[in-house]
Amino acid sequence: MDGVDFREYCLAKPNATEGTPFGETVLVFKVAGKMFALMSLDEVPATANLKCDPDLARELRDRYEQVRPGYHMNKRHWNTVEIDSGIPGVELRKMIDHSYDLVVQSLPRANRSRRQRGVAPRRSAIVRRRARC
Repeated sequence: MDGVDFREYCLAKPNATEGTPFGETVLVFKVAGKMFALMSLDEVPATANLKCDPDLARELRDRYEQVRPGYHMNKRHWNTVEIDSGIPGVELRKMIDHSYDLVVQSLPRANRSRRQRGVAPRRSAIVRRRARC
């Protein structure tokens, strides 16, 4: 998997968006405004930060030398992964899926199932009432 494949896979997730809030050299992938992946555009080899369960994060770091604690992130919950340097594409896609799923699971329950289906969240009754005024 290369950087282009990584980007396309992240954007194929339901309601995934990308932006550059940290400057032009870092693509940030979000769902419901929450980050699930960051990809550096000027690193060689290309790297990305992915959210990860702490126990799994340690296991992946032990299994792959291309996975290390998240650069500039909470090192317990994020890994920095070299995208195109030996990790099988299937494994990298699993890491992206896991990161995305962790973020979606942290969303309020009402938004969670609708987001996974690609439907915008409902506005609360208070917001709807205010909009009518």
